[in-house]
Amino acid sequence: MQRFMNNQKDLLSWYMLNKRDLPWRNTQDPYLIWLSEIILQQTRVAQGLPYFKKFVEKFPHVELLANAPQDEVLKLWQGLGYYSRARNMHKTAQKIVNDFEGIFPGNYKSLLKLTGIGPYTAAAIASFAYDEPVAVLDGNVFRVLARFFNLSESIQTNEAKKIFTQLANHFLNITQPALHNQAMMELGALVCTPYNPNCSACPLQNNCQSLHIGNQASLPVKTKKVVVKNRYLAYFHFDCLGELAIFKRSDKGIWQDLYDLPYLESDKKLQKSDWLLNASELNWVKSDESIVLLFEKKHVLTHLNIYAQFFYVKKVIKPVLNLQESWLPQNKVAKLGVSRLLELYFEKFNLKSKSIL
Repeated sequence: MQRFMNNQKDLLSWYMLNKRDLPWRNTQDPYLIWLSEIILQQTRVAQGLPYFKKFVEKFPHVELLANAPQDEVLKLWQGLGYYSRARNMHKTAQKIVNDFEGIFPGNYKSLLKLTGIGPYTAAAIASFAYDEPVAVLDGNVFRVLARFFNLSESIQTNEAKKIFTQLANHFLNITQPALHNQAMMELGALVCTPYNPNCSACPLQNNCQSLHIGNQASLPVKTKKVVVKNRYLAYFHFDCLGELAIFKRSDKGIWQDLYDLPYLESDKKLQKSDWLLNASELNWVKSDESIVLLFEKKHVLTHLNIYAQFFYVKKVIKPVLNLQESWLPQNKVAKLGVSRLLELYFEKFNLKSKSIL
């Protein structure tokens, strides 16, 4: 422990001079800290900050979030992706209000029991809100530790996570855990970056084993390759008397509980005639109807490429689509939570095809 004291001091000195002014760093309110951590999971600060501000403005207290309809929460989350985070956040807010009288548990182990809160988020809340000496481990901290200690274990294995957790807690400044954790994350975000780290500006450079060896670019080690799948979707924008068909997804997929246009899916690329043949077999379209391909989009997610086509179909009589669909005017649809892909379509459609609606 003694040999890390100077590193800890250097780290905190660097942090106080270089830290970004972020709103969740100016509070010990566990609700606001939790909200920021959920939003920033798998999300860059620049993207997450506007969402944090929107949620705080709309739901300044956990009770307001707990009592809001899920559709309202998902609509506010729209565009952030990984919508299970929003559903879990809403569920946890309700549990905090119903089971804990609106007060967040005050320690790491109790926080871990809440839906959507894993080791990293529990450690962040416990240290930032309650000064509990427990180290956080996010992607930035993994990278700093891997290089500082020259660790070649893959950070994707359970055994390596145990090693990193032990080292992170051993390196932790237990008298100032909140500042130390923030500093470690900030160092990874601003200096010890994935590519071209600015080692000359690093407060830990004197004892960084990876810097001395010169293998920073190869750390941290990741052995599992991301498997990217392709999905092919054909969306149908049915317009009947200025209203369009829309339904709420009940499947357990990436867009669960969001609203969507009727669609067909294939495991391979199809031509327009193939999509329309499949749609006609469902009695969605007829051969004499005007069907226009309005929009095509490749939508890239972390593990998924979605190739989407949007067909516009003018209807005189509303078809029965067997999707428990609703028929709504465009302005009402705009108030519903939809995927970013569908949001992009509506933006494009409104821009160039206003006359159709």
